[in-house]
Amino acid sequence: QVQLVESGGGLVQPGGSLRLSCAASGSIFSISAMGWYRQAPGNQRELVARMISGGSTNYADSVKGRSTISRDNAKNTVLLQLNSLKPEDTAVYYCSAGVKTTFLAPVYEYWGQGTQVTVSS
Repeated sequence: QVQLVESGGGLVQPGGSLRLSCAASGSIFSISAMGWYRQAPGNQRELVARMISGGSTNYADSVKGRSTISRDNAKNTVLLQLNSLKPEDTAVYYCSAGVKTTFLAPVYEYWGQGTQVTVSS
């Protein structure tokens, strides 16, 4: 079993910054990609940022230039720094990780419970 635990959400004023962190634990052989997604009320879950084990990253156009994703592969953690926050960034943010639990196991996508980010004055 694999668990992802997120932290760092909260209420922030427009223009402010927030750092989200996620730690994966449990039966982990290796992690390919780790990333952040978000879902606002009435919307589908969407990618915010993602990093594969080699270091390549993908960012949603809506956060490019004001967000940075980073990973600590040794600790199985992923961080998301969000700057210049806007009200439209308000959403539940979910951490995800593509995990192999053994050498022969397929990659399975695990999700955290989500952390609320609210951008409002």
